[in-house]
Amino acid sequence: MPILFEDDDIIVLDKPAGVVVNRAASVSGTTVQDWVESYVHTLTAIPPGRYSPEETAEFISRSGVVHRIDKETSGILLVAKHPRAFFSLKSQFMAHAVAKEYRALVHGNVVPKDGEVSAPVGRLPWNRMRFGVFPEGRTAHTSYHAVSYFQKKDSSNDTYSLLIVAPTTGRTHQIRVHLQYLNHPIVSDPLYVGRKRLRSDKTWCTRLFLHASRIHFRHPVTNSEMDVQSPLPEDLQTAIHSLREL
Repeated sequence: MPILFEDDDIIVLDKPAGVVVNRAASVSGTTVQDWVESYVHTLTAIPPGRYSPEETAEFISRSGVVHRIDKETSGILLVAKHPRAFFSLKSQFMAHAVAKEYRALVHGNVVPKDGEVSAPVGRLPWNRMRFGVFPEGRTAHTSYHAVSYFQKKDSSNDTYSLLIVAPTTGRTHQIRVHLQYLNHPIVSDPLYVGRKRLRSDKTWCTRLFLHASRIHFRHPVTNSEMDVQSPLPEDLQTAIHSLREL
């Protein structure tokens, strides 16, 4: 598992696409949780008597993984090595004090270049694997900025926009749902781009074009400001280079 930063208190991982963060009965293969327990020895790193049974149980059950990103998404993931760091970072997320940025390539020309989406997101009652925008969902807010515009080099002349996306809430599939809501779904999104587009996208972009590229937070022990960035992975760079910039 690539590491962007590490000290005695935290690890900032650069999660590859295709790796699941949390263990579940339906998940096969090694998860981020499995890797953390092997690397940090989470279960034996807790000083006896220092934390309440409830705190210890939550830290252990999550193996110190503070938040999550989708299996198909690559990029930055925070891991705490001990409960003090875990609960400090968790409280920062709950207070919306952690700033996250993603890179997303979406269908169409996004105009204007800067915008926001405030629309409730929830699990679809008729398809529990998917989420959508509807009144009964949970409050969700996403802002975005279009960095570049591209066009296919073939006769289709399909257009695309490379976005910096900043969610201020952390709903499941939030970015993917909000961009689909704008009629600019993410390239190669297996759930939200549509079957016909997905088949076409997969010919030049082999996986979901969504990457957690930057995170800003306060160190849970030293309180110093942390700003960690992850470059666009090689597979997504290859996809971009197959297009013509406008």
